Amino acid sequence: MIITRYLVKQVVATSTVVVALLTLIMMGGRLIKYFGVAAQGRMDVGILFSIIGFRLPEFLTLILPLGFFVGLMLVFGRLYVDHEMAVLNGSGISRGQLGRKLLPLTFSIVALQAMLMMVVSPWGNHHFDQLFATQAVRSGFDLVRPKEFISSGAYTIYAGDISEDRQSLKDIFFYQKAKDADKPDVIILAKEAKRVVIENEAANVVDLYQGRRYSLVPGQAKYVQAEFESYRLTLQSDKEQKVEAQRIEAMTMWQVLQQYTESPVILSELGWRIFAPWVIVLALMLAVPLSEVSPRQGRYYRLFPAIMIFASLIVAMMAVKTRMSKGHLGIWAYPLILLIYSGVAWFFARKQELAPKLKRLARGKA
Repeated sequence: MIITRYLVKQVVATSTVVVALLTLIMMGGRLIKYFGVAAQGRMDVGILFSIIGFRLPEFLTLILPLGFFVGLMLVFGRLYVDHEMAVLNGSGISRGQLGRKLLPLTFSIVALQAMLMMVVSPWGNHHFDQLFATQAVRSGFDLVRPKEFISSGAYTIYAGDISEDRQSLKDIFFYQKAKDADKPDVIILAKEAKRVVIENEAANVVDLYQGRRYSLVPGQAKYVQAEFESYRLTLQSDKEQKVEAQRIEAMTMWQVLQQYTESPVILSELGWRIFAPWVIVLALMLAVPLSEVSPRQGRYYRLFPAIMIFASLIVAMMAVKTRMSKGHLGIWAYPLILLIYSGVAWFFARKQELAPKLKRLARGKA
């Protein structure tokens, strides 16, 4: 019981640090990307951390297995380097028995991973899509920054100055590209623009004052010019306000179960959510034999090759998901990958016993 508590404490502490570090690295890179989008005026800065929060569960579904595996490798490697494994073996406790003592913790993490993949991650993706749908319908007026050309769909807008409440612009240049080739493009120059608030109106309505409107077809010398004292302009979004097709990753588990027969994409998502959490068990099965090192080698000696082996398992599962979504594989491919890597883990665990037999078998054939 004391050994179990000691192992669990060490594995949980180390894995937590590794998961936190990997999360910081991955989310930091993603945050920099979103800051770039916000700096271009295509996203409201106020929702950046909300977006990161909603994307976090999806990232954790990939980070948690790797963090747990690395934590196991570091803990068991330290047991070998500090001669604690030799003491435990001398007391009649093998490394296999130590691995079995971690099974309750492993299945607890499997349950956590399943909860993340089946409930929390779809919830986060759903709210993430809603936030992006809200940003998608922001038209040019919302994106304007003084003394910069801002493009939004078919519109390009420039303003020399903007009021603090973003309701009034000065020195306006507006360009609208025609949807059809035979239709004229529109250029508007105005001294001032004011937003008009209309209830139940998704588009931006703007009143322009003291300006000129040009209509011209690119490549032709003719154009139409009109001067105006006041001109009302409606900026329609180039994207629909609601997301028509819901992402598979944002579907609840109940929705996936109801529709899994309709598309191989949905079936691949169902298989991913059911079988991917069991990668945590394989992390324990692989880490226990792969972490064996001599004290002179150091506990980091086999860390990189072991991570490559475990990463190949994650990549194989993701490749199955991709191939299955295209209809090239069936759902049986998920458990097949798990069985193959279980065999690899069994081989590493029995390597010391199998190596002499394989050598004798090879000499006999020679």
